[in-house]
Amino acid sequence: MPTAADNLARWHAHVKQPDHQALWDMLHSDAVFESPVVHTPQRGRDIVFKYLASADKVLGGESFTYTREWLGPDSAIIEFENVINGIKVNGIDMITWNADGQITHFKVMVRPLKAIQMVHQMMGEMLLKTASQPA
Repeated sequence: MPTAADNLARWHAHVKQPDHQALWDMLHSDAVFESPVVHTPQRGRDIVFKYLASADKVLGGESFTYTREWLGPDSAIIEFENVINGIKVNGIDMITWNADGQITHFKVMVRPLKAIQMVHQMMGEMLLKTASQPA
């Protein structure tokens, strides 16, 4: 049974070198994603995968960095920072794993308001592109 530290190490490896198959494998079939800009939780591996794969492109990049982390027995909170289009983005990823090491819940919180508005627009554009591409 993997520990939270093991699971978090897998997540960090994915963020450094995004691998869609590894991301897919990390997600439980009933995973839930909570976004700072979508009012309802997004449920199921398919939609959670689309959000996280899009976030790689929108929030990731050379200046993306995790700055601090807190671990629980089956969860982690990791704080991140990035500068996108001249706006400093600060937020946290809250991740929960099951006993098999699969992500069951992923919540993102972002600040300040200007960053949320920008991320909302960019994620919307990225999700539209993803939806229009063949699987």
